[in-house]
Amino acid sequence: MSNANVIAFQGYPGAYSDLACRNARPTMATLPCPTFDAAFAAVRDGQASLAMIPVENSIAGRVADNHHLLPEGGLHIIGEHFQRVNHMLLAPKGATLDSIKTVRSHIQALSQCQTMTRSLGLEAINHADTAGAARDIAALNDPRHAAIASSLAAEIYHLDILKSGIEDADHNTTRFLILAREPKQPALGSCKTITTFVFSVRSVPAALYKALGGFATNGVNMTKLESYMVGGRFTQTQFYADVEGHPDERPLKLALEELDFFAREVKILGVYPANPFRYQESQLIGED
Repeated sequence: MSNANVIAFQGYPGAYSDLACRNARPTMATLPCPTFDAAFAAVRDGQASLAMIPVENSIAGRVADNHHLLPEGGLHIIGEHFQRVNHMLLAPKGATLDSIKTVRSHIQALSQCQTMTRSLGLEAINHADTAGAARDIAALNDPRHAAIASSLAAEIYHLDILKSGIEDADHNTTRFLILAREPKQPALGSCKTITTFVFSVRSVPAALYKALGGFATNGVNMTKLESYMVGGRFTQTQFYADVEGHPDERPLKLALEELDFFAREVKILGVYPANPFRYQESQLIGED
């Protein structure tokens, strides 16, 4: 199989990242990697042509590690994917809701399914990975033990789905970025576009206000702005931002020029098509 037809992700087979890869790129083979660093390296080294990396969840918030990896990982964002997270209660063949006593999963999955866990009186046990928990439950093959994971994990590890859609919130969605070795910008005016970049400012009063002023005056919509510490220094902060628009469009071009004047180390991480889910979501929650 050509490496050009492989997409890498972090986690075990059956992880939600694996599911996201299969939904967004159904013709590609998926490559599980033990860490996010390894998924980046798989693309840089030619083992895969793309990587699928989660950056935020509608309940848990941002995936912090990746905000640090993205600027230095040597890859470019070429797309985004929104994956609905439907948690399943999985157990070995023959297990029932009455037989299970414990449930294992990633701590976030456990926290997102507390209503079900309490209603069944299950002991929740933390695991490093949802799909890894499913794999371990399959190996145990004990009807007293269950896992919370995806339907894909149930299929891969031959587990029964005792309950489906067990998450407490029905909006549980993870946003992923699709990364490649080379940038792949959409043609100007061909689609709604997102531009992602990072920058830092001097630690002086009004530095951030001045740096971002150009986006307001040029009518550019900023959909995300997050800060995080760099190098363990409390006085050095980097900002991660998503804006609507293409850098070759006049409003965003002017805004980025103004940002470059007031900020330091402005780096565009990717220019890519906006996923239609962004606008479907806005309609669902009643925004104009």
